[in-house]
Amino acid sequence: MIVDNRIDKGKAFDWGKTSEDYAKFRDIYPSEFYEKLVSRNIGVKDQYILDIATGTGVLPRNMYNYGAKWIGTDISENQIEQAKILAKNDNMNIEFSACSTEELDFPENTFDIITACQCFWYFDYKVVAPKLAKMLKKGGKFVVLCMEWLPFEDKIAGASEEVILKYSPNWSGAGEIKKPISVPEEFKEYFDIEYHEEYDLFVPFTRETWHGRIRACRGVGASLNDDELRKWNKEHWDLMLNIAPEGEFKIHHYAAILELKVKK
Repeated sequence: MIVDNRIDKGKAFDWGKTSEDYAKFRDIYPSEFYEKLVSRNIGVKDQYILDIATGTGVLPRNMYNYGAKWIGTDISENQIEQAKILAKNDNMNIEFSACSTEELDFPENTFDIITACQCFWYFDYKVVAPKLAKMLKKGGKFVVLCMEWLPFEDKIAGASEEVILKYSPNWSGAGEIKKPISVPEEFKEYFDIEYHEEYDLFVPFTRETWHGRIRACRGVGASLNDDELRKWNKEHWDLMLNIAPEGEFKIHHYAAILELKVKK
């Protein structure tokens, strides 16, 4: 269980509660997302990469065939267990371990790249910034990634967000707009900004997969109690039947990439 006053006004959440949904419904980044990384020389052959807060290992599993060697860590043992199962099912040799980013203890100058996908806002920056800088090799990069739906541009996303807020009114993931990833002051002491980009994506879903994607978010599956989740599940599914078309539809998202180069 995590409690952080910066997030959802301190409402507790636990990604382990939603690990099965996370594994099933949150492996959703389209091919353009990974191709963008490869075009930036990230995740390719001869690189040694640490993916922090890896969740179910979405990033290392989807980039495995580009040739880098990956390690994934996450604070949730349930998430790591799902990552191991999914990697094993696809015969992928990826090392996963349960550990918070603040407690990582890899030797200095270990990694070419460290990635943080959909998780940067969870860290204790004062602890993490110098730790990551030490673990990176000379000239190494810390790459921050995110992909967010756009509730003001997409009718279905906006309606789904309203149902989340009905049950989690303090959920701080609402109201996303397309913007650069901000760099905390604590990171500026150890890293220089090398590159950033923000771009639109239209991600395919069905009623079932969008419903599952929303249920696997922090404001729903990771934080609601059983009774709240049961009520949310019915209300959101009724919404899907009312506004989402049968078959496949696309939800408007944006993705952002931030590359920080270690000062060494």
